[in-house]
Amino acid sequence: MKSTVAIVTGASQGIGRAAAIRLARDFSAVVLAARNAEALEEVAARVKETGAEALPLALDLSRTDAPEAIVGPTLDRFGRIDALLNIAGAVPQIDLFEMTDEQWYSGMELKLHGARRLTIRAWDALKQTQGSVVFMSGSAALDPKPGFAAVAATNAAITALAKAFAEQGIEDGVQVNSIVPGAVMTGRRRTFLQKWAPAHHMSVEEATKKFPEDAGISRYGQPEEIADLLGFMVSPAAKWMTGASLRMDGGEIKGI
Repeated sequence: MKSTVAIVTGASQGIGRAAAIRLARDFSAVVLAARNAEALEEVAARVKETGAEALPLALDLSRTDAPEAIVGPTLDRFGRIDALLNIAGAVPQIDLFEMTDEQWYSGMELKLHGARRLTIRAWDALKQTQGSVVFMSGSAALDPKPGFAAVAATNAAITALAKAFAEQGIEDGVQVNSIVPGAVMTGRRRTFLQKWAPAHHMSVEEATKKFPEDAGISRYGQPEEIADLLGFMVSPAAKWMTGASLRMDGGEIKGI
């Protein structure tokens, strides 16, 4: 296997975890960044089972020193970066009229600004390998609702940010795209449903069924399905694709 290195943020759970395990099939090393050290060790073990190396880095991507804490050790150990998957970040799902400024900015600091800072720090290394970057957006950006206003605003900003990086990438030889997943059944979504259901006088089972029905889709997506698309997006087969924003949402967004 050619020596290639991928960085995955948010790698301790959900889509990030699935992506890290999936990329281990195609990359010789996967750098895992997230806050939960114990969970990262479990993912690192799964990566190593494939024969790839794993470098787990427990840190908070919302901190301004996080990019150096990721890129520095990656280059020290492996000497290169071939792909960066910006997956980390949860934005509070709170009603627009009830959300505080602190809640509004906390999600943006992690998901938007954390990804922006890390991409800038990794850019020179990505130029050297003619590497790839993927940003994680979300379907709320295309269908904003009052209870998901911060989610929608952050994801829309991420899509625009990815487009700006992609324009620079054409000149520098770095491929940049974004992905727009819909309703994916992750641990975070399960936690949300467990809190949402009793507040709306439903069982968790009823709430779990209601969301896909309301979205007009047949089922929730699975993290592994998104991970497979991410694997394609940073593969040689997708190398001519840049500046794209790919939706994978089971048909949730009805517009063109």
